Amino acid sequence: MSREVAKEPGDLSRLFFERVNAGDVDGVVELFEPDAVSRFPDGTLAAGHDQLRAAFEELVASGVEFSAVDDRPSLVNGDLAMTSRHLPIGDVPVEVARRQDDGSWRWVLDWANVLSG
Repeated sequence: MSREVAKEPGDLSRLFFERVNAGDVDGVVELFEPDAVSRFPDGTLAAGHDQLRAAFEELVASGVEFSAVDDRPSLVNGDLAMTSRHLPIGDVPVEVARRQDDGSWRWVLDWANVLSG
């Protein structure tokens, strides 16, 4: 299956929420580099596609559905970018994305809620 890629760092958030809402776990995982690290609100870490897949399978299985989010403008420096948004529940996710060889973007670091310590 060919999925849309993030042409800009800010595309990652939209694609993430669309794919989670559609139950497309593999599509969500594709938004991350193979060795990406994510910290979830409960403090657990997932490193690499296998652990990320397991975590996002749980998220999708929980039946969560995300509504529109308030994305902040990305901060870009060369091939690195910081992305962030404010979720309606008060969480503030922050990520670091890297431009890929094909010009698309993927997250390499993800902190699901920087306010959770």
